[in-house]
Amino acid sequence: MTDLTQYETVSTDTGDARVTWHAGTEPWAVLALGHGAGGGIEARDLQALARALPAHGVTTALVEQPWRVAGKKVAPAPKTLDTGWRGLWPALAKPGLPVIAGGRSAGARVACRTGRELGALAVLALSFPLHPPGKPERSRADELLGTGLPTLVVQGGNDPFGHPEEFPAGPHALVEVPYGDHGFAVPKRAPLTQDEALRTLVDGVTAWLVTLR
Repeated sequence: MTDLTQYETVSTDTGDARVTWHAGTEPWAVLALGHGAGGGIEARDLQALARALPAHGVTTALVEQPWRVAGKKVAPAPKTLDTGWRGLWPALAKPGLPVIAGGRSAGARVACRTGRELGALAVLALSFPLHPPGKPERSRADELLGTGLPTLVVQGGNDPFGHPEEFPAGPHALVEVPYGDHGFAVPKRAPLTQDEALRTLVDGVTAWLVTLR
């Protein structure tokens, strides 16, 4: 199979960002995915989607924020992340296709906060950090409920940043990955394998994307 992966450096007001493009087959949309505050685009959920979605006509863009490209260990404040994402948006929209704003954890928050103003078609929130672990009173539900766009949350059943049953009712859809933690890792003793957990994630996202066409 031909490798259609391409890499692009994009200058933003917070530094150079990097986009890894996985071209879709007869693409109808771009899915832009940002990473979390504790890791990069090597995250298992981002990689699983980048492998699977191009065959369904969705060009997948894995976005590395400037702080990560610069080799820093700690993510900056949310406003700085939003500024970097806004600066990237023209490059993400460059193929001329509708763009779905997405990401995992901190990247999901960025997509929720900025998607509507940037003209995104929808928002995909992977492992949305509803609250810091053990501190449910510090809810970030307003970011999720305020997207103003079709929104899908994919959440691990054992995510300490928010179990699926903790999420408030709202217009968003929610797919649970049973036994998954914040990185969608499942324990060895779980009644499903890691591959099966990722298949649940990919299948849920793929089915939701069909509704956006």
